[in-house]
Amino acid sequence: MNLEGVGPSGRRRPPSHLSRRRLLQSTLWLGAGMGVAPLLSACNDQQAATSGNSAPYPLARPDDPVTLPIKDSNPPIEDGGEPERGGVFQILNYDQYMAPAIMKAFGTMYDLDVQVTPYTNYDEMLSKIRAPGQSFDLVFPGPSQLGKMVYTDLIQPLNHSYVPNLGNVWPEYQDPWYDKGAQYTVPYTIYTTGVVYRADRVSSVPENGYDLIWDEAYAGKIYVLDDMWEAIGMSMLRNGITTDINTSDASLVQKATESLIELIDTVNLKVNINAYTEVPEGTATVHQGWSGDVIAGQYYLPKGETPDVLGYWVPEESSKRVTGNDCIAIPKSAQKPVLAHMFINDLLDNDISLRNFGWNGYQPPMNKLSADYLVEQGYIPGNLMNAVVVPDDFETGLTTYEVAPSTEAIWRQSWSKFKAGG
Repeated sequence: MNLEGVGPSGRRRPPSHLSRRRLLQSTLWLGAGMGVAPLLSACNDQQAATSGNSAPYPLARPDDPVTLPIKDSNPPIEDGGEPERGGVFQILNYDQYMAPAIMKAFGTMYDLDVQVTPYTNYDEMLSKIRAPGQSFDLVFPGPSQLGKMVYTDLIQPLNHSYVPNLGNVWPEYQDPWYDKGAQYTVPYTIYTTGVVYRADRVSSVPENGYDLIWDEAYAGKIYVLDDMWEAIGMSMLRNGITTDINTSDASLVQKATESLIELIDTVNLKVNINAYTEVPEGTATVHQGWSGDVIAGQYYLPKGETPDVLGYWVPEESSKRVTGNDCIAIPKSAQKPVLAHMFINDLLDNDISLRNFGWNGYQPPMNKLSADYLVEQGYIPGNLMNAVVVPDDFETGLTTYEVAPSTEAIWRQSWSKFKAGG
């Protein structure tokens, strides 16, 4: 693939796709308003009984991983298929989440018109993937959606013979707890959640960096993420309420939410998902944000300012870091499934994945892309090396999961109270 012009000198930070994180765990349960409740309720009753939750299928956890079923009615494609050249290759994805040069090069190679149908949240993604007459060749769900999508036959199993580059990714993602054996997905990007700040305006960073969000010295310029799981979960961790950031205990969720509500008055707390622009431009001094935000933020600094004015705090121990990832899957409706596998394999190529990272700012979990390598290649300034995600973060870190509807309802109720100002 000819990727001329994509790399450190050709980076661009897309303005809109970051909302995927906000909606990664906060979308409505698939059965609500999607017309698939009968499909879910038809799942094996024994699975629901043994999974210990109110969902109609097992919910994956790091200590209770799930092997997603492969049905006779939805098998993987056969080995040795010919690529379906010509025509349109349809991608269902967040807007501007992939470097255009990569899509253009793939299209040129196989005489394709590569088109992206954008969505802004998972409800919209699921609606589009299920719409009559619609078909897509690639889709980019998060782990929180996989159970829903597999048990309602929205995605097809992968044939690994087409994806040898899966060996380039961290071993943890070749056999992830949410999709044992990577039967339906490969990883796309990874990230941690921490605190992005202006290092030239923050006098000192406390041992518990979350305390910056409670620091009245920065009142009026403090933000949390517009994401109920991220914001309430951060409050739980900061206040020592619990490390279970998926808890179904309503009293713990309420306690963490009340602490956030207090900040509305004490620091004039604000909420958005724009740390990658707000902090570099100085609108925010302290902003809960994702590792990709601060990596991308260096491209939004005012003229004459250098990346050393940016800072990123995450707990030093991987086991205390909040970590997440996005995936790539092939819809069951794909008209070009062989090419879809081939495109996935390209995205897992070391050089192509690095170029894509250089465009969207979000790290792929590739063995080659260590912190030292990314700094050496000019993708990350040395002062932001802690924004690089490492395998231990995925292996031992905290993460938000797919939860039962009853748990989600508890969090939604508290989040609504916070957003209403208490």
